[in-house]
Amino acid sequence: MSKEEMQYEEPEIIYIPDEEGNEEEFEVVMKFEVDETGEMYMMVVPLISENEDEDEVYAFRYEEDGDDLKLYMIEDDEEWNMVEETFNTLLGDLEEEN
Repeated sequence: MSKEEMQYEEPEIIYIPDEEGNEEEFEVVMKFEVDETGEMYMMVVPLISENEDEDEVYAFRYEEDGDDLKLYMIEDDEEWNMVEETFNTLLGDLEEEN
């Protein structure tokens, strides 16, 4: 896939319920698999943010079951550090390509 094709690719939107059960829209910014564990992760940002200048990135472990997507919170510090390190490495690689 060329850089031009990536720039015009339709963003993937998912809906995640909040504490009150209201669904909020998030854009998937990256998905990746960690080779050591085989676990799949996705990084998302809210489509509507209170502070547009500082989008917070959320990370989830996920599983796909047919058309269903199951998200799991990352609660273990070691797992979180590994996901953050992988995300930063992949992000750095993407910036180098551009």
